[in-house]
Amino acid sequence: MSVVVNGNHLTLEDVVKVARHQEAVELAKDARDRIVGCRALLEEKIERREVMYGVNTGIGELSEVALSDDQVRDFQMYLIYNHAAGIGQPAPVEHVRAAMLSRINVHARGHSGCRPEITETYVRLLNAGVTPIACEKGSVGACGDLSPMSQIALSLMGEGECFYQGKRLPTGEAMRAAGVPIPGLKARDGLAAINGSNMLTGMAALFLYDTERWIGQAEICAAMALEALLANLRPYEAKLHELRGFHGAVTTAANLRRVFNGSDLATGKLKVKVQDAYSLRSTPQVVGALRDALRWARTQVEIELNAVADNPIFLPGEARVLTGANFQGTPVSLPIDAVAAGVTMVSVLSERRLNRLLNPALSVGLPAFLTKGAGMFSGHMLSQYTADMLIVEQRILSTPSCIQSIPAAADQEDFVSMGMNGALKARQILTNAHGVLAIELIAAAQALDFREFHFGKGTEAARAAVRETVRHLDVDRPLFNDHNNMAAAVERCTVLDAVEASVGKLARSWAD
Repeated sequence: MSVVVNGNHLTLEDVVKVARHQEAVELAKDARDRIVGCRALLEEKIERREVMYGVNTGIGELSEVALSDDQVRDFQMYLIYNHAAGIGQPAPVEHVRAAMLSRINVHARGHSGCRPEITETYVRLLNAGVTPIACEKGSVGACGDLSPMSQIALSLMGEGECFYQGKRLPTGEAMRAAGVPIPGLKARDGLAAINGSNMLTGMAALFLYDTERWIGQAEICAAMALEALLANLRPYEAKLHELRGFHGAVTTAANLRRVFNGSDLATGKLKVKVQDAYSLRSTPQVVGALRDALRWARTQVEIELNAVADNPIFLPGEARVLTGANFQGTPVSLPIDAVAAGVTMVSVLSERRLNRLLNPALSVGLPAFLTKGAGMFSGHMLSQYTADMLIVEQRILSTPSCIQSIPAAADQEDFVSMGMNGALKARQILTNAHGVLAIELIAAAQALDFREFHFGKGTEAARAAVRETVRHLDVDRPLFNDHNNMAAAVERCTVLDAVEASVGKLARSWAD
């Protein structure tokens, strides 16, 4: 199967397939026809010597500088050179592949003005597994992700470096080995390759996809803790959340019920409190709020994935050229900041449940720090320290990026989204969230080991999945391996897969 790119139907799942799982990409015929038609308009206007930004003028503060015919030929090359100005380590391969797919889809709309060879080269690079190297840092998320996209665009001249067949190589060498022709750059081609927030958008797509799966595991973990703490399960009844009306809370409550369905707590065989602490009974409202934010963020990112995000924009049907700011990353930067902060919020909720599992004054009869030998042994006491450190880092990183604009380019570019900062820190927040959730999963499984009643079918499947990675803590041992192994299992969605195999697929934020 191939992901067919036509400019209109790219989804988060498509990005994951291509960026992470190397699914083939195919440019739709009608998309290529639009690219060809748009290029014809551009060439007509060049022949008539019409002034067009970034074609026969400079860019940014230099947009009033007219270029001669000779300069037009070389300008695109120098544009890519001077914009390839990032710093830091190479971006992950999946981020670069996601950005390239996003840019192909922009071209497919037929308003970018580049030659079809430019778009087709990116398709060939993706399909051949040639991934240009781009520094992680340098984009301000407006005028496009200019630095990383320019490093990617060096490949259009056979320049720069890339990853190919597990090696870091000169891109020209890899392209020759892979049989990918080098198209070179002509008028407009360079700017058409870089003038959109495609790295930000590709990274956002991957982040949202992964966050959705993390939330499912957060709900499973919550259900385990609820059972371990002998919670009153009435706060998770469907009617309660339907009366308020928030889609996310309804979804989370339904998932919790699915996981602990069949538990003695659900059937009333055990005596429970009239009301539990907020960190327990507020779970649907808190996690559900993140689900609602995630649903909005998906809408924003998928609009951008299928957008005409360029400057200038050519209208072949009207023979007009529009200049504006469709490269501005704020429509993606703002929701990514919101979702990343939401992940931190749900991680805080996880840590508060962890505290109740460990604290003998709050754990409803569980042994202190979940060890039978408290005093001689400290059990999971120090696991909470680690979770707390991760959460403090998440809180620091949750300061929004979208409000951090610093003017540049002689104040021509005086408001930027700083969306790349947002995407980078969102990834770190989610990495920490894997660790926080891993620690609670270990503690919840340990707590359930001390309980003697019939658990929900999903809860039992989750406990078994944890036990495949981390064994019960009888006597103290170094816990860093347990933490790291379980965090890796959370990232692989081991617990989610096990529970869904047992009780069926959990509801998603964007279902229906």
